[in-house]
Parts: sequence; C-alpha cells; structure tokens
Amino acid sequence: MTPAQDLVRHYLWLRRAGINDSHSGNLSVRNGERIWVTPSGACADALRPEQLMECRLDAPPAPGASLDAALHLAVYRSRPNAGCVIHSHGPYTVAMTLDGRDFEPPDFEGQLYFPTVPVINIDYDRYLRESPARVAAVLAAQPIMVVRGHGVYACAETVNLAYKWTCSLEHSAQTAYLAGRAGTWTG
Repeated sequence: MTPAQDLVRHYLWLRRAGINDSHSGNLSVRNGERIWVTPSGACADALRPEQLMECRLDAPPAPGASLDAALHLAVYRSRPNAGCVIHSHGPYTVAMTLDGRDFEPPDFEGQLYFPTVPVINIDYDRYLRESPARVAAVLAAQPIMVVRGHGVYACAETVNLAYKWTCSLEHSAQTAYLAGRAGTWTG
C-alpha cells in the first residue's frame, strides 16, 4: 500500500468511527521533502489517492490543498521525524475541552499515551493566520493537542500511530463524559 492509499484509508476510518463528519478534518503524509495533503472540501467517503495535493516543505501550500495545509507544513518543519499529521473533530474531545483547560484523560490508556493534552485558544477570525505557528510549537514537543472549539491535531512517525492517538484521545474524552454523567469523575 502506498502512503497516499494509507492516508485515504485512515481518513475514511475517522469518518466511520464518528470522529469526523463526511467533509471535516484533514490529513497529510510525508515522504522526504514532499507532503501529500487532503484537498480542501474533501469527502472522506469518496476521496481517492490521486486527489491528494502534493506540497513541498520549501514552498507555499499547493492551490486547492486543505486550508490547514500551511499548518501541516509548519508541523513537519518543527518536527523532522513526523511522517503524518491528522486533524480531526472528535465530538467528545471538542466538548470536553470547550472550557479551554488542558485535558487530563481519566482512563489508563489515555494516561499512558498522554497524561495531559494541551488545549490552546485561537480566535476564529485569526485562525488561518495564527494556527500554523501555534499548533506547530505545541506539536514540536507533544504528540497530540486541541484547538478549543475546533478539534484535535495529532503528529506521529506513521499514519497508523497518529490515528491510534486520535482514537485514544476521543475514547478518553468519551470516558470522561460518561464518568462525569455517572458522578464518578469531576475532571
């Protein structure tokens, strides 16, 4: 399987898991100085590998690439070992971080992978301008983080590892929500 095929497969899995809706989120994979990113407005149910947009680390994003393409490039520049960046919109994670506080997973697996998940606030009207530098700065030292009210960014050496962390965080947020409803966790 090519990296592009693997990216498309994981993008569809995020949709099927309910972490993204049909057209939300974006993914990229890296091969040396070349990056393939989902196109703007991509539909996870219909995306094909040949529709991915090729970008280069030393150039601006390709026309038609995701609005987050500049952010993906900034992450790869700040984290040379990264092979994938995933942006997702897990509803439990977004809901559990709307207060803007860093998220501490209550479950064993979440604590094992990331005891504290940084949450940053970026005003919507400044998002495209500020998000590349701010998200890249956090992901230079963390595998996963949240932009309050917007979603999750995960960075890893492989697509599957970034996917694993994304799913694990969403599961932790769902667990926190359910434990809060049950009165067994106050976060």
